Amino acid sequence: MKPAFLRTKPLQLILQDPDRADRRLKRALGAWDLVAIGIGCSIGVGIFVLPGVEAAKHAGPGIILSFLIAAGVSACAALCYAELAAMIPVAGSAYTYGYATLGEIIAWIIGWDLVLEYMVGASLVAIGWSAYLVNLINHLLDPFGWRLAAVWCNAPWGETPGYLNVPALCIVLVLTALLVRGIKESAKVNLVMVIVKVAIILVFIAIAAWYVNPTNWRPFMPFGFSGVTTAAAIVFLAYVGFDAVSTTAEEARNPQRDMPIGIIGSLAVSTVLYVAVASIMTGVVSYTKLGVADPVALVLNTLNKPWASMLVSVGALTGITSVLLVLLLGQPRILFAMSRDGLLPARLSHVHPRFHTPHITTIGTGIVVAIGAALLPIRVVAELCSIGTLFAFVIVCCGVIVLRFTRPDLSRPFRVPLFPVLPLLGIVLCGYLMASLPVTAWERFLVWLAIGLVVYFAYSRRASRLAAPPAA
Repeated sequence: MKPAFLRTKPLQLILQDPDRADRRLKRALGAWDLVAIGIGCSIGVGIFVLPGVEAAKHAGPGIILSFLIAAGVSACAALCYAELAAMIPVAGSAYTYGYATLGEIIAWIIGWDLVLEYMVGASLVAIGWSAYLVNLINHLLDPFGWRLAAVWCNAPWGETPGYLNVPALCIVLVLTALLVRGIKESAKVNLVMVIVKVAIILVFIAIAAWYVNPTNWRPFMPFGFSGVTTAAAIVFLAYVGFDAVSTTAEEARNPQRDMPIGIIGSLAVSTVLYVAVASIMTGVVSYTKLGVADPVALVLNTLNKPWASMLVSVGALTGITSVLLVLLLGQPRILFAMSRDGLLPARLSHVHPRFHTPHITTIGTGIVVAIGAALLPIRVVAELCSIGTLFAFVIVCCGVIVLRFTRPDLSRPFRVPLFPVLPLLGIVLCGYLMASLPVTAWERFLVWLAIGLVVYFAYSRRASRLAAPPAA
Protein backbone atom coordinates (compact mmCIF):
# COMPACT_ATOMS: atom_id res chain seq x y z
CA MET A 1 0.00 0.00 0.00
CA LYS A 2 1.30 3.44 -0.94
CA PRO A 3 2.16 5.92 1.83
CA ALA A 4 -0.43 8.70 2.06
CA PHE A 5 1.96 11.31 0.73
CA LEU A 6 2.45 9.32 -2.51
CA ARG A 7 -1.26 9.06 -3.38
CA THR A 8 -2.18 10.43 -6.80
CA LYS A 9 -5.36 12.27 -7.66
CA PRO A 10 -7.49 10.39 -10.24
CA LEU A 11 -7.95 12.27 -13.49
CA GLN A 12 -11.70 11.78 -13.26
CA LEU A 13 -11.72 13.69 -9.97
CA ILE A 14 -9.48 16.43 -11.37
CA LEU A 15 -11.79 16.96 -14.34
CA GLN A 16 -14.81 17.11 -12.01
CA ASP A 17 -13.31 19.89 -9.86
CA PRO A 18 -14.83 22.79 -11.87
CA ASP A 19 -18.34 21.35 -11.47
CA ARG A 20 -19.12 23.22 -8.25
CA ALA A 21 -20.59 26.63 -9.12
CA ASP A 22 -18.93 28.42 -6.21
CA ARG A 23 -15.51 27.12 -7.29
CA ARG A 24 -15.85 27.38 -11.06
CA LEU A 25 -13.83 29.78 -13.17
CA LYS A 26 -15.36 31.39 -16.26
CA ARG A 27 -14.34 30.00 -19.69
CA ALA A 28 -13.73 33.20 -21.64
CA LEU A 29 -10.35 32.90 -23.42
CA GLY A 30 -9.70 32.04 -27.08
CA ALA A 31 -6.49 31.00 -28.87
CA TRP A 32 -5.31 34.58 -29.50
CA ASP A 33 -5.98 35.49 -25.88
CA LEU A 34 -3.75 32.60 -24.81
CA VAL A 35 -0.94 33.51 -27.23
CA ALA A 36 -1.12 37.10 -25.99
CA ILE A 37 -0.99 35.94 -22.37
CA GLY A 38 2.15 33.91 -23.13
CA ILE A 39 3.82 36.80 -24.96
CA GLY A 40 2.54 39.21 -22.34
CA CYS A 41 4.28 37.24 -19.61
CA SER A 42 7.48 36.60 -21.59
CA ILE A 43 8.29 39.76 -23.53
CA GLY A 44 9.16 42.32 -20.94
CA VAL A 45 11.70 41.58 -18.26
CA GLY A 46 13.52 39.21 -20.65
CA ILE A 47 14.15 42.09 -23.07
CA PHE A 48 14.05 45.24 -20.99
CA VAL A 49 15.85 44.06 -17.81
CA LEU A 50 17.68 40.71 -17.84
CA PRO A 51 19.97 41.02 -20.92
CA GLY A 52 21.88 43.89 -19.36
CA VAL A 53 22.08 42.52 -15.82
CA GLU A 54 23.22 39.04 -16.86
CA ALA A 55 25.56 40.21 -19.64
CA ALA A 56 27.41 42.41 -17.15
CA LYS A 57 27.50 39.83 -14.37
CA HIS A 58 27.86 36.39 -16.01
CA ALA A 59 27.89 36.08 -19.81
CA GLY A 60 29.13 39.19 -21.64
CA PRO A 61 28.01 39.11 -25.30
CA GLY A 62 27.52 35.38 -24.77
CA ILE A 63 24.12 36.36 -23.37
CA ILE A 64 22.95 35.79 -26.96
CA LEU A 65 23.93 32.13 -26.64
CA SER A 66 22.38 32.03 -23.15
CA PHE A 67 18.99 32.96 -24.61
CA LEU A 68 19.30 30.29 -27.29
CA ILE A 69 20.21 27.61 -24.74
CA ALA A 70 17.30 28.64 -22.53
CA ALA A 71 14.99 28.58 -25.57
CA GLY A 72 16.05 25.05 -26.50
CA VAL A 73 15.42 23.78 -22.99
CA SER A 74 12.11 25.66 -22.90
CA ALA A 75 11.00 24.07 -26.16
CA CYS A 76 11.31 20.58 -24.65
CA ALA A 77 9.32 21.66 -21.61
CA ALA A 78 6.77 23.64 -23.66
CA LEU A 79 5.83 20.59 -25.72
CA CYS A 80 5.28 18.63 -22.50
CA TYR A 81 3.15 21.45 -21.09
CA ALA A 82 1.10 21.47 -24.29
CA GLU A 83 0.32 17.74 -24.03
CA LEU A 84 -0.72 17.91 -20.37
CA ALA A 85 -2.65 21.19 -20.67
CA ALA A 86 -4.74 19.79 -23.52
CA MET A 87 -5.39 16.57 -21.55
CA ILE A 88 -6.09 18.19 -18.17
CA PRO A 89 -7.74 21.58 -18.88
CA VAL A 90 -8.14 22.75 -15.28
CA ALA A 91 -6.41 25.35 -13.11
CA GLY A 92 -3.11 24.51 -11.43
CA SER A 93 -0.50 24.09 -14.19
CA ALA A 94 2.45 21.90 -13.14
CA TYR A 95 0.96 21.40 -9.68
CA THR A 96 -2.14 19.69 -11.09
CA TYR A 97 -0.08 17.63 -13.54
CA GLY A 98 2.22 16.47 -10.74
CA TYR A 99 -0.77 15.48 -8.58
CA ALA A 100 -2.17 13.32 -11.37
CA THR A 101 1.09 11.53 -12.11
CA LEU A 102 3.76 11.62 -9.41
CA GLY A 103 1.92 11.81 -6.09
CA GLU A 104 0.66 14.28 -3.50
CA ILE A 105 4.00 15.15 -1.95
CA ILE A 106 5.47 15.96 -5.38
CA ALA A 107 2.37 18.00 -6.20
CA TRP A 108 2.74 19.91 -2.95
CA ILE A 109 6.43 20.58 -3.57
CA ILE A 110 5.78 21.87 -7.08
CA GLY A 111 2.81 23.94 -5.93
CA TRP A 112 4.88 25.44 -3.13
CA ASP A 113 7.66 25.99 -5.65
CA LEU A 114 5.27 27.74 -8.05
CA VAL A 115 4.27 30.08 -5.24
CA LEU A 116 7.94 31.07 -5.06
CA GLU A 117 8.29 31.27 -8.86
CA TYR A 118 5.34 33.55 -9.51
CA MET A 119 5.51 35.77 -6.46
CA VAL A 120 9.24 36.35 -6.71
CA GLY A 121 9.02 36.74 -10.49
CA ALA A 122 6.30 39.34 -10.12
CA SER A 123 8.42 41.23 -7.60
CA LEU A 124 11.35 41.18 -10.06
CA VAL A 125 9.18 42.54 -12.86
CA ALA A 126 7.75 45.28 -10.65
CA ILE A 127 11.29 46.41 -9.77
CA GLY A 128 12.20 46.63 -13.47
CA TRP A 129 8.96 48.52 -14.17
CA SER A 130 9.89 51.05 -11.50
CA ALA A 131 13.35 51.60 -13.02
CA TYR A 132 11.90 52.39 -16.47
CA LEU A 133 9.24 54.68 -15.00
CA VAL A 134 11.90 56.63 -13.11
CA ASN A 135 13.99 56.92 -16.31
CA LEU A 136 10.98 58.26 -18.23
CA ILE A 137 9.95 60.76 -15.58
CA ASN A 138 13.50 62.01 -15.07
CA HIS A 139 13.79 62.65 -18.84
CA LEU A 140 10.63 64.72 -18.66
CA LEU A 141 11.89 66.63 -15.60
CA ASP A 142 15.43 67.27 -16.90
CA PRO A 143 14.56 70.57 -18.67
CA PHE A 144 13.43 71.94 -15.30
CA GLY A 145 16.49 70.69 -13.41
CA TRP A 146 14.42 68.30 -11.30
CA ARG A 147 14.74 64.56 -10.58
CA LEU A 148 12.75 62.04 -8.58
CA ALA A 149 14.08 61.36 -5.10
CA ALA A 150 16.03 58.10 -5.47
CA VAL A 151 15.36 57.04 -1.88
CA TRP A 152 11.67 56.53 -2.74
CA CYS A 153 12.45 54.51 -5.89
CA ASN A 154 14.95 51.95 -4.54
CA ALA A 155 14.82 49.04 -2.12
CA PRO A 156 16.63 49.34 1.23
CA TRP A 157 19.16 46.58 0.40
CA GLY A 158 19.93 47.25 -3.27
CA GLU A 159 23.15 48.56 -4.81
CA THR A 160 21.82 52.10 -4.41
CA PRO A 161 19.84 51.79 -1.16
CA GLY A 162 16.70 53.81 -0.56
CA TYR A 163 13.76 53.72 1.82
CA LEU A 164 11.12 52.03 -0.31
CA ASN A 165 10.43 51.31 -3.98
CA VAL A 166 7.13 53.20 -4.11
CA PRO A 167 6.44 52.91 -7.89
CA ALA A 168 6.84 49.11 -7.74
CA LEU A 169 4.49 48.93 -4.78
CA CYS A 170 1.82 51.00 -6.51
CA ILE A 171 1.77 49.18 -9.85
CA VAL A 172 1.28 45.81 -8.14
CA LEU A 173 -1.72 47.07 -6.19
CA VAL A 174 -3.32 48.62 -9.29
CA LEU A 175 -3.01 45.43 -11.35
CA THR A 176 -4.30 43.33 -8.48
CA ALA A 177 -7.47 45.41 -8.48
CA LEU A 178 -7.85 44.87 -12.28
CA LEU A 179 -7.45 41.10 -11.93
CA VAL A 180 -10.15 40.91 -9.29
CA ARG A 181 -12.52 42.54 -11.80
CA GLY A 182 -12.37 39.66 -14.30
CA ILE A 183 -10.27 37.44 -16.60
CA LYS A 184 -11.73 38.73 -19.89
CA GLU A 185 -11.17 42.37 -18.94
CA SER A 186 -7.61 41.54 -17.91
CA ALA A 187 -7.01 39.63 -21.17
CA LYS A 188 -8.20 42.62 -23.25
CA VAL A 189 -5.87 45.00 -21.41
CA ASN A 190 -3.02 42.52 -21.85
CA LEU A 191 -3.64 42.21 -25.62
CA VAL A 192 -3.42 46.00 -26.09
CA MET A 193 -0.18 46.13 -24.11
CA VAL A 194 1.32 43.24 -26.10
CA ILE A 195 0.65 45.04 -29.40
CA VAL A 196 2.20 48.28 -28.11
CA LYS A 197 5.33 46.71 -26.67
CA VAL A 198 6.10 44.53 -29.69
CA ALA A 199 5.77 47.59 -31.94
CA ILE A 200 8.18 49.58 -29.78
CA ILE A 201 10.66 46.70 -29.62
CA LEU A 202 10.70 46.67 -33.42
CA VAL A 203 11.33 50.43 -33.37
CA PHE A 204 14.31 49.89 -31.04
CA ILE A 205 15.72 47.22 -33.36
CA ALA A 206 15.31 49.49 -36.39
CA ILE A 207 17.09 52.40 -34.65
CA ALA A 208 19.92 50.66 -32.80
CA ALA A 209 20.87 47.98 -35.34
CA TRP A 210 22.74 50.60 -37.41
CA TYR A 211 25.10 51.32 -34.50
CA VAL A 212 26.26 47.77 -33.77
CA ASN A 213 30.04 47.58 -33.46
CA PRO A 214 31.25 43.94 -33.73
CA THR A 215 34.29 44.74 -31.58
CA ASN A 216 31.90 44.96 -28.62
CA TRP A 217 31.22 41.24 -29.08
CA ARG A 218 34.86 40.42 -28.31
CA PRO A 219 35.57 38.55 -26.15
CA PHE A 220 32.29 36.75 -26.75
CA MET A 221 32.43 34.73 -23.52
CA PRO A 222 34.57 36.77 -21.10
CA PHE A 223 33.43 34.65 -18.14
CA GLY A 224 33.75 31.34 -20.01
CA PHE A 225 31.04 28.89 -21.03
CA SER A 226 30.11 28.35 -17.38
CA GLY A 227 29.15 32.02 -17.26
CA VAL A 228 26.95 31.55 -20.33
CA THR A 229 25.14 28.59 -18.77
CA THR A 230 24.71 30.43 -15.46
CA ALA A 231 23.14 33.33 -17.37
CA ALA A 232 20.99 30.84 -19.32
CA ALA A 233 19.69 29.43 -16.04
CA ILE A 234 18.78 32.90 -14.80
CA VAL A 235 17.26 34.28 -18.03
CA PHE A 236 15.20 31.10 -18.13
CA LEU A 237 12.57 32.99 -16.17
CA ALA A 238 12.03 35.07 -19.32
CA TYR A 239 10.36 31.99 -20.82
CA VAL A 240 7.89 31.47 -18.00
CA GLY A 241 5.11 32.77 -20.27
CA PHE A 242 3.97 29.37 -21.48
CA ASP A 243 3.72 28.15 -17.89
CA ALA A 244 1.41 31.10 -17.25
CA VAL A 245 -0.69 30.05 -20.26
CA SER A 246 -1.21 26.62 -18.70
CA THR A 247 -2.52 28.16 -15.46
CA THR A 248 -5.50 29.55 -17.42
CA ALA A 249 -6.54 26.18 -18.92
CA GLU A 250 -9.77 26.16 -16.91
CA GLU A 251 -10.71 29.53 -18.43
CA ALA A 252 -10.04 28.57 -22.07
CA ARG A 253 -13.11 28.08 -24.29
CA ASN A 254 -11.55 25.23 -26.30
CA PRO A 255 -8.50 24.09 -24.29
CA GLN A 256 -7.82 20.92 -26.27
CA ARG A 257 -7.12 22.97 -29.41
CA ASP A 258 -6.07 26.37 -28.06
CA MET A 259 -3.69 25.48 -25.21
CA PRO A 260 -0.98 24.02 -27.51
CA ILE A 261 -1.34 27.05 -29.83
CA GLY A 262 -0.94 29.47 -26.94
CA ILE A 263 2.02 27.67 -25.38
CA ILE A 264 4.09 26.97 -28.51
CA GLY A 265 3.20 30.20 -30.34
CA SER A 266 4.20 32.45 -27.47
CA LEU A 267 7.53 30.63 -27.03
CA ALA A 268 8.45 31.02 -30.72
CA VAL A 269 7.74 34.77 -30.88
CA SER A 270 9.55 35.41 -27.61
CA THR A 271 12.73 33.60 -28.66
CA VAL A 272 13.13 35.58 -31.89
CA LEU A 273 12.76 38.92 -30.13
CA TYR A 274 15.07 37.99 -27.23
CA VAL A 275 17.96 37.02 -29.47
CA ALA A 276 17.56 40.08 -31.70
CA VAL A 277 17.53 42.57 -28.82
CA ALA A 278 20.38 40.88 -26.90
CA SER A 279 22.55 40.89 -30.05
CA ILE A 280 21.96 44.58 -30.70
CA MET A 281 22.31 45.64 -27.07
CA THR A 282 25.70 44.00 -26.57
CA GLY A 283 26.84 45.14 -30.01
CA VAL A 284 26.12 48.81 -29.35
CA VAL A 285 27.36 49.11 -25.73
CA SER A 286 30.12 47.19 -23.96
CA TYR A 287 28.68 44.50 -21.72
CA THR A 288 30.60 46.01 -18.79
CA LYS A 289 28.24 49.01 -18.81
CA LEU A 290 24.96 47.12 -19.02
CA GLY A 291 24.51 46.07 -15.39
CA VAL A 292 21.43 48.23 -14.77
CA ALA A 293 17.69 47.55 -14.46
CA ASP A 294 16.90 49.54 -17.65
CA PRO A 295 19.61 48.49 -20.19
CA VAL A 296 17.57 49.28 -23.34
CA ALA A 297 17.14 52.87 -22.20
CA LEU A 298 20.86 52.97 -21.39
CA VAL A 299 21.72 51.92 -24.96
CA LEU A 300 19.63 54.72 -26.45
CA ASN A 301 20.94 57.27 -23.95
CA THR A 302 24.47 56.24 -25.01
CA LEU A 303 23.49 56.89 -28.63
CA ASN A 304 22.30 60.36 -27.54
CA LYS A 305 18.73 59.68 -28.60
CA PRO A 306 16.73 60.85 -25.58
CA TRP A 307 13.46 60.86 -27.54
CA ALA A 308 13.98 57.21 -28.46
CA SER A 309 14.94 56.41 -24.88
CA MET A 310 11.68 57.96 -23.72
CA LEU A 311 9.74 55.99 -26.36
CA VAL A 312 11.39 52.74 -25.33
CA SER A 313 10.71 53.54 -21.69
CA VAL A 314 7.02 53.81 -22.61
CA GLY A 315 7.26 50.47 -24.43
CA ALA A 316 9.14 48.92 -21.54
CA LEU A 317 6.56 50.16 -19.08
CA THR A 318 3.80 48.75 -21.26
CA GLY A 319 5.63 45.47 -21.80
CA ILE A 320 6.67 44.96 -18.23
CA THR A 321 3.18 45.88 -17.05
CA SER A 322 1.73 43.04 -19.13
CA VAL A 323 4.32 40.61 -17.72
CA LEU A 324 3.41 41.66 -14.21
CA LEU A 325 -0.28 41.36 -15.00
CA VAL A 326 0.08 37.77 -16.21
CA LEU A 327 2.30 36.73 -13.29
CA LEU A 328 -0.24 38.15 -10.87
CA LEU A 329 -2.91 36.25 -12.84
CA GLY A 330 -1.09 32.89 -12.69
CA GLN A 331 -0.15 32.72 -9.02
CA PRO A 332 -3.68 32.97 -7.55
CA ARG A 333 -4.80 30.09 -9.77
CA ILE A 334 -2.09 27.84 -8.36
CA LEU A 335 -3.21 28.65 -4.81
CA PHE A 336 -6.84 28.23 -5.94
CA ALA A 337 -6.16 24.70 -7.21
CA MET A 338 -4.22 23.71 -4.07
CA SER A 339 -7.07 24.98 -1.90
CA ARG A 340 -9.66 23.10 -3.95
CA ASP A 341 -7.69 19.92 -3.22
CA GLY A 342 -7.70 20.66 0.51
CA LEU A 343 -3.94 21.26 0.74
CA LEU A 344 -4.64 24.88 1.67
CA PRO A 345 -7.67 26.28 3.55
CA ALA A 346 -10.92 25.85 1.60
CA ARG A 347 -11.76 29.55 1.83
CA LEU A 348 -9.03 30.30 -0.72
CA SER A 349 -10.85 28.40 -3.49
CA HIS A 350 -14.03 30.48 -3.39
CA VAL A 351 -14.66 32.65 -6.45
CA HIS A 352 -16.17 36.11 -6.51
CA PRO A 353 -19.96 35.83 -6.99
CA ARG A 354 -20.02 38.67 -9.53
CA PHE A 355 -16.63 38.64 -11.28
CA HIS A 356 -16.03 34.83 -11.19
CA THR A 357 -12.36 35.30 -10.26
CA PRO A 358 -10.34 33.76 -7.38
CA HIS A 359 -10.44 37.10 -5.57
CA ILE A 360 -9.11 36.00 -2.19
CA THR A 361 -5.92 34.46 -3.57
CA THR A 362 -5.54 37.36 -6.03
CA ILE A 363 -5.64 39.96 -3.26
CA GLY A 364 -3.31 37.94 -1.02
CA THR A 365 -0.82 37.49 -3.86
CA GLY A 366 -0.90 41.20 -4.66
CA ILE A 367 -0.12 42.19 -1.08
CA VAL A 368 2.87 39.82 -0.77
CA VAL A 369 4.29 40.78 -4.19
CA ALA A 370 3.90 44.49 -3.43
CA ILE A 371 5.89 44.12 -0.22
CA GLY A 372 8.62 42.10 -1.97
CA ALA A 373 8.90 44.58 -4.85
CA ALA A 374 9.17 47.48 -2.43
CA LEU A 375 11.93 45.95 -0.30
CA LEU A 376 14.03 43.39 -2.25
CA PRO A 377 17.01 44.01 -4.62
CA ILE A 378 16.68 42.82 -8.24
CA ARG A 379 19.47 40.21 -8.38
CA VAL A 380 18.16 38.23 -5.40
CA VAL A 381 14.70 37.85 -6.89
CA ALA A 382 16.04 36.96 -10.38
CA GLU A 383 18.00 33.97 -9.05
CA LEU A 384 15.12 32.76 -6.89
CA CYS A 385 12.60 32.89 -9.72
CA SER A 386 14.77 30.93 -12.16
CA ILE A 387 15.35 27.95 -9.90
CA GLY A 388 11.61 27.71 -9.29
CA THR A 389 10.85 27.79 -13.02
CA LEU A 390 13.39 25.09 -13.85
CA PHE A 391 12.13 22.78 -11.12
CA ALA A 392 8.56 23.15 -12.38
CA PHE A 393 9.66 22.20 -15.89
CA VAL A 394 11.39 19.04 -14.63
CA ILE A 395 8.15 17.91 -12.95
CA VAL A 396 6.10 18.51 -16.09
CA CYS A 397 8.51 16.54 -18.29
CA CYS A 398 8.42 13.67 -15.77
CA GLY A 399 4.62 13.82 -15.71
CA VAL A 400 4.34 13.30 -19.46
CA ILE A 401 6.54 10.19 -19.29
CA VAL A 402 4.65 8.70 -16.34
CA LEU A 403 1.20 9.24 -17.88
CA ARG A 404 2.24 7.76 -21.23
CA PHE A 405 3.07 4.47 -19.46
CA THR A 406 0.43 4.43 -16.69
CA ARG A 407 -2.53 5.76 -18.73
CA PRO A 408 -1.89 5.02 -22.41
CA ASP A 409 -5.68 4.86 -22.92
CA LEU A 410 -6.24 8.57 -22.29
CA SER A 411 -7.19 10.88 -25.15
CA ARG A 412 -4.30 13.16 -26.06
CA PRO A 413 -5.37 16.04 -28.35
CA PHE A 414 -1.69 17.01 -28.59
CA ARG A 415 1.25 14.61 -28.25
CA VAL A 416 4.90 15.45 -27.61
CA PRO A 417 6.87 14.44 -30.73
CA LEU A 418 9.92 12.16 -30.49
CA PHE A 419 8.70 10.64 -27.23
CA PRO A 420 10.46 9.85 -24.88
CA VAL A 421 13.54 11.66 -26.19
CA LEU A 422 12.27 15.24 -25.83
CA PRO A 423 10.84 14.86 -22.30
CA LEU A 424 14.05 13.13 -21.13
CA LEU A 425 16.12 15.84 -22.78
CA GLY A 426 14.03 18.47 -21.01
CA ILE A 427 14.69 16.81 -17.64
CA VAL A 428 18.44 16.58 -18.22
CA LEU A 429 18.84 20.13 -19.56
CA CYS A 430 16.69 21.72 -16.85
CA GLY A 431 18.69 19.83 -14.23
CA TYR A 432 21.93 21.06 -15.80
CA LEU A 433 20.77 24.67 -15.75
CA MET A 434 19.66 24.31 -12.12
CA ALA A 435 23.16 23.08 -11.28
CA SER A 436 24.57 26.19 -13.00
CA LEU A 437 22.78 28.60 -10.67
CA PRO A 438 24.69 30.36 -7.88
CA VAL A 439 24.95 28.62 -4.51
CA THR A 440 22.94 31.43 -2.88
CA ALA A 441 19.96 30.61 -5.12
CA TRP A 442 20.08 26.97 -4.00
CA GLU A 443 20.35 27.94 -0.34
CA ARG A 444 17.28 30.17 -0.51
CA PHE A 445 15.37 27.58 -2.54
CA LEU A 446 16.12 24.78 -0.07
CA VAL A 447 15.08 26.94 2.87
CA TRP A 448 11.77 27.70 1.11
CA LEU A 449 11.31 24.00 0.33
CA ALA A 450 11.97 23.02 3.96
CA ILE A 451 9.31 25.49 5.14
CA GLY A 452 6.88 23.99 2.63
CA LEU A 453 7.48 20.44 3.85
CA VAL A 454 6.79 21.52 7.43
CA VAL A 455 3.47 23.03 6.31
CA TYR A 456 2.57 19.89 4.35
CA PHE A 457 3.18 17.40 7.16
CA ALA A 458 1.70 19.67 9.83
CA TYR A 459 -1.50 20.56 7.93
CA SER A 460 -1.94 19.63 4.28
CA ARG A 461 -1.42 15.86 4.47
CA ARG A 462 -4.37 15.44 6.87
CA ALA A 463 -6.55 18.15 5.29
CA SER A 464 -6.25 16.72 1.75
CA ARG A 465 -9.50 15.80 0.00
CA LEU A 466 -7.92 12.42 -0.77
CA ALA A 467 -7.56 11.78 2.98
CA ALA A 468 -11.29 12.16 3.68
CA PRO A 469 -14.58 12.57 1.76
CA PRO A 470 -14.97 16.13 0.37
CA ALA A 471 -17.11 18.54 2.32
CA ALA A 472 -20.66 18.97 1.07
